[in-house]
Amino acid sequence: MKMRGAQILVEALKKEGVEYVFGIPGGSVLPLFDALYDAPFKFILTRHEQGATHMADGYARASGKPGVCIVTSGPGATNAVTGIATAYMDSIPMICISGQVKTFLIGNDAFQEADMIGITRPITKHSYLVKDVRNLARVVKEAFHIATTGRPGPVLIDLPADVSMAETEFEYPKSVNIRGYKPVLEGHIRQIQKAAELINQSKKPVLYVGGGCILSGASEELTKLAHKTTIPVTTTLAGLGAFSEKDPLSLGMLGMHGTMYANYSVQNCDLLIAVGARFDDRVTGRTEKFAPHAKIIHIDIDPASIAKSVRVDIPIVGDVKCVLKQLTPLAEKLHLKNWHEQIAAWKQKHPLKFNGGSGRIKPQYVIQEISRLTENNAVIATGVGQHQMWTAQWYSFVKPRSMVTSGGLGTMGYGFPAGIGAQIARPNETVFVIDGDGSFQMTLTELSTAVYNKIPVKVAILDNSYLGMVRQWQELFYHKRYSSVELGPSAPNFVKLAEAFGAMGIRVETPAEVAPAIEKALAHPGPVLLHFLVESEENVYPMVPAGQAIDQMIDMA
Repeated sequence: MKMRGAQILVEALKKEGVEYVFGIPGGSVLPLFDALYDAPFKFILTRHEQGATHMADGYARASGKPGVCIVTSGPGATNAVTGIATAYMDSIPMICISGQVKTFLIGNDAFQEADMIGITRPITKHSYLVKDVRNLARVVKEAFHIATTGRPGPVLIDLPADVSMAETEFEYPKSVNIRGYKPVLEGHIRQIQKAAELINQSKKPVLYVGGGCILSGASEELTKLAHKTTIPVTTTLAGLGAFSEKDPLSLGMLGMHGTMYANYSVQNCDLLIAVGARFDDRVTGRTEKFAPHAKIIHIDIDPASIAKSVRVDIPIVGDVKCVLKQLTPLAEKLHLKNWHEQIAAWKQKHPLKFNGGSGRIKPQYVIQEISRLTENNAVIATGVGQHQMWTAQWYSFVKPRSMVTSGGLGTMGYGFPAGIGAQIARPNETVFVIDGDGSFQMTLTELSTAVYNKIPVKVAILDNSYLGMVRQWQELFYHKRYSSVELGPSAPNFVKLAEAFGAMGIRVETPAEVAPAIEKALAHPGPVLLHFLVESEENVYPMVPAGQAIDQMIDMA
């Protein structure tokens, strides 16, 4: 049966099991939106293309399925670039379909033309410009395969308007065979045996776990290995939830704003087992001083990530879930009494702490209360800044896919639209966005999307009237010369803002009001914005200054 390109795309999305698509229409995608009119999946009309990409990203992180967004050519497509880059840095499966001018106009500076292949090549796993409708079905099949296999990531499909209107026979491929793209799942058995030997000989080992563990669905396998061997576990920001922070073996997050005991454990271990992590600079600090006494085992599905930043003694290329299943039977229960006692002493001497006696609302306290009142079971989305780090420290993550945050790119404005996407992915669960007053204002227009679609996401704005993380650095390293970081004088009335969009708004000014406000928000069936007026010059501690080793931390006075 002959179909137009737009119909082929819709049929292909159906065959891939797509349930939600996020985006905004425009001239070059009008044929596609006409086909979407009869589509069986739901289209979520966003208010900005960046919001659409972050919603698709949040949907993917919360569900494990690829997120899909559709934008028009030119400014619609370029508005999506930040969201594509965010997904790429954190290895999130996403299909971004961008409209393009007609094929015979490409390269002529036509109205709303942008070279999206050139623009997105560095920030996608792959980019397609479809010039022949006969290739479209194959391209969609390959795009989903590339986005979701190996190290996941975003794929762009650039679709010219005339291709979406052209006709051809529709036949969807049953399989994909791409020369040169054959991700390895099983680890090399000899490398795994060597890793087991090192583990079994170690006296002070640490499991260092990244987002790859969550992406591969390996939380259960990780927990089995940790419990069998009694090896303590620290996670990256992207890895939060891969291992329950209520487990006695948990060290919490490591790195620039990690726990002091996690950083001390890594710096003093004799074996570091990296599981789906990439040794990001926020984790390692000064690389030549990172884990100086340790042998390093590095398990990752992406061979290009292994030994990219630090030396590695035993590289294992493979899917984390598969490799841990192979490794665990070979690992023995270790006798780590002295190591556990040392870590317990560090935990006792250097706990996470904040001074709550000022009478002002402390942001850490707000997050503690959200954690308590949601029984650690909410899906949490954050923007980027101090509130993100406080959330990583003070919310107790106990299950995978419960932390939705921009790690690698550090995208302000990510949290709210990503939280909407996560709520759509998990409609029967509580989704809480913990945001800053600066980060929230970057994408607050998506309040319309939440209200119109009756998405019951809860938003906690920790309003300190500053671009807080920048202010903290200016305080500590630039002699308190606060340059262009004050938001207070120009900040909106967030409660009235929420109400103007049709959402509930609650203003919270004192510590005694915190818990009742959160309870009220949780009881409300629709979207709620909680405006917490928090301590304005509170800092995130501990903190590793730039260029220092991760055990050279600044802590609260």
